[in-house]
Amino acid sequence: MGFIKNIKEEIAIIRERDAAIHSSMEVFLYPSFKVMIHYRIAHKLYVKKHYFLARWVSQRGVRKTGIEIHPGARIGSGFFIDHGNGVIIGETTIIGDNVTLYQGVTLGGTGKEQGKRHPTLGNNIMIGAGAKVLGSCTIGDNSKIGAGSVVLEDVPPGSTVVGVPGRVVKRLKQCLPQDELDQVDLPDPVQEDLNALHHANAELTNRVLDLERDLRMLKKGAD
Repeated sequence: MGFIKNIKEEIAIIRERDAAIHSSMEVFLYPSFKVMIHYRIAHKLYVKKHYFLARWVSQRGVRKTGIEIHPGARIGSGFFIDHGNGVIIGETTIIGDNVTLYQGVTLGGTGKEQGKRHPTLGNNIMIGAGAKVLGSCTIGDNSKIGAGSVVLEDVPPGSTVVGVPGRVVKRLKQCLPQDELDQVDLPDPVQEDLNALHHANAELTNRVLDLERDLRMLKKGAD
């Protein structure tokens, strides 16, 4: 993809996914736009084994935006970082098409792996603010990772993951359009567990009351 085509794609992506933007000119002020232009250049240099120049271009992008994308990472089309500050993407990360990250996301390593040590993200994925996806795990297509979650294992396609450590709380079969990849309508597993515990406690209380009533009736019959 040529440089001009890259710029046009970035403008279209940001205008599509950020409701706060009012004109195409604003795109040039966005951290996501700036860092992706730096990344595309740095990645081409990295592929050609110009490692120093690749890192030099990459670090310029970090200083300008607060977003760190290693030039060795492989990122597909339709990629968008909303707000962006504090986002880190490691060297062996692979990202598919139409992926959205929010501020503070880390796609990093665990420090225990060699070679492929960063995550692989499929297509059409949303990762909420502050979430961490660590190690060489794979996030399946059409999945959501809730804000603040920590994911260390593979996630099946069409999943919603929340919590620390992250766990799958919802599975969907259909493809999710980007406008449905929000951070709000996510299940709360802690509340669900509390509700289940409350229900079980109510059932147990009713059984105890029934047993006490039966016991009183038996005593009256014996008298």
